[in-house]
This record gives sequence, structure tokens and C-alpha cells, in this order.
Amino acid sequence: QVQLVESGGGLVQPGGSLRLSCRASRSIFSSYVMGWYRQAPGKQRELVASITSGGSTDYADSVKARFTISRDNAKNTMYLQMNSLKPEDTAVYSCNARDVQTNYRYWGQGTQVTVSS
Repeated sequence: QVQLVESGGGLVQPGGSLRLSCRASRSIFSSYVMGWYRQAPGKQRELVASITSGGSTDYADSVKARFTISRDNAKNTMYLQMNSLKPEDTAVYSCNARDVQTNYRYWGQGTQVTVSS
């Protein structure tokens, strides 16, 4: 069992920055693909960024060059640095851990990000 707890959401003005954190209850990064997803009202959930056990990263086109996914293995924590935020980035952001062997997924509870002036 894995618990994921997100933090760092909030209200920010357009052009601002936020850093989201996702802390896992145990060490999992060596065997899980980690990802950040978001869901805006009335829209489907979408993958924002992911990082593999080997450290390879991937991003949605809409956030490339603005968002950076990273992790701190010693802290069992994954991050999403979000810069140059736009109103269309407003959504509930959730972290996800996918077991590479079983494909089982764990989800965090989500954190609200609102970009508005």
C-alpha cells in the first residue's frame, strides 16, 4: 500500500509560480512511474508530466518549457515546479504512482491550483 499526499496548491496571479509536492509513504521511485495529472471543471483528466524510475521525464505540450517535474529520493517526494502560470492551468492537480510490474495505480487526494488576477 502507498499513500500519496500532495501540497503546495493555491491561488496565484497569471505569470506567477507555484511548486507542488507529492510525498509517498514509503520509498517507491525505483519501481514506479510517477506522474502529475490535472482536471479542470468540465474537462477530462489529463497527464501533465511524468518521471520514470530511471529519471526520464515527459510533459504535455501545453506545459513544456513552463513546468518541471523532479523528485527527491531521500525524501520520497516528487515535485512539480510551475512557472509562467496561465488561467488555463487552473485545475485540481493530483499525483499518481504506477507500479511498473502490475500497472496498479495509487492516487493522491489532489490539490487545487487557481490562476486568476
